[in-house]
Amino acid sequence: MKTAAIIVAAGRGTRAGGGLPKQWRPLAGRRVADWTISAFDAAGTAPIVVVLHPDDGAVPLPAHVLRATGGATRDASVRAGLEALAGDPPDAVLIHDIARPCVTPALIARVTAALESAEAAAPGLPVSDALWHGDRGAVTGTQDRTGLLAAQTPQGFRFAAIRAAHAAHPGGAADDVEVARAAGLAVTVVEGEADNIKITGPGDFARAERILRGTMDQLPLPDIRLGNGYDVHAFGPGDHVILCGVRVDHGHGLVGHSDADVGMHAITDALYGAMAEGDIGRHFPPTDPQWKGAASEIFLAHAAGLARARGFAIGNVDCTLVCERPKIGPHAIRMAQEIARICGIDGTRVSIKATTSERLGFTGREEGIAALATATLVKA
Repeated sequence: MKTAAIIVAAGRGTRAGGGLPKQWRPLAGRRVADWTISAFDAAGTAPIVVVLHPDDGAVPLPAHVLRATGGATRDASVRAGLEALAGDPPDAVLIHDIARPCVTPALIARVTAALESAEAAAPGLPVSDALWHGDRGAVTGTQDRTGLLAAQTPQGFRFAAIRAAHAAHPGGAADDVEVARAAGLAVTVVEGEADNIKITGPGDFARAERILRGTMDQLPLPDIRLGNGYDVHAFGPGDHVILCGVRVDHGHGLVGHSDADVGMHAITDALYGAMAEGDIGRHFPPTDPQWKGAASEIFLAHAAGLARARGFAIGNVDCTLVCERPKIGPHAIRMAQEIARICGIDGTRVSIKATTSERLGFTGREEGIAALATATLVKA
């Protein structure tokens, strides 16, 4: 059974304080939203649609997550999520509030399993506290708690049935179970979890953090890779050098099988290293004559493309060129722009800088140029 998820994140969450909508606030080292999405990833639910407020359209989300723009009410946002899935409809859909970041893959699996035989299923917890009626700060009566359940999400439904139920509903429902019942759907209750709290007020962040700190081993950690690269090329005849894709006039050229762009080679090796893919020589052997004099852009574009194919985004690139001359400073911005263009990333993620070796060693004797680079890859 193909089961998708709709995560409703279009609210502003002002009661939680903090100056940001609660779904984008930090929690135990990640954003609230990141914990929620990770739980559905860990449960194998796909696709995942996150329904966003119109002001949050550019907020960073994992590359595999689909986006939809929400409405003025929760049920309008759910309808937007349902329509985002309608082009390739799943068999079933789980609808969840972004502000429940402590949801576990086990609870998601229970709701999903119930949908194998039920048209709707939702988690609930028996109410254990005494219940009162109150008015103006005074108790005016009591309420029998027999048969009462505290509702949670994710709430699961057969896709076609809940889509039709929302289309027929006048709006204003407290949750999707109310919409389903108004359409005559029978809703099966599965056991909820006491830790599946909804962040509403400022104090809920501390409680959610305690819960998540105790269950981090149950959720996948982000796949972050760090690679480094180092390259050296000697000076030879010529009137310019190519550094990080930029021609720089100089009294010597650099000697190499390709265009000897020492900076770009170091960056390329850093990307390969982050993927445990060896170095340039593995992918473009210097014994192969077709790479004689080749532009190093070919190598860097290949490494960046391989990273994207593996599902990684390039977090940042940092390169240091080591030489007495030529002076790198006047060209550093253009170099960073060129590296960013080839890698397909924003220029603010690339740093090109230079240093000397204080007249020590081969760079100090102006026999060549060395380059060191670091690159970060983040699984999108």
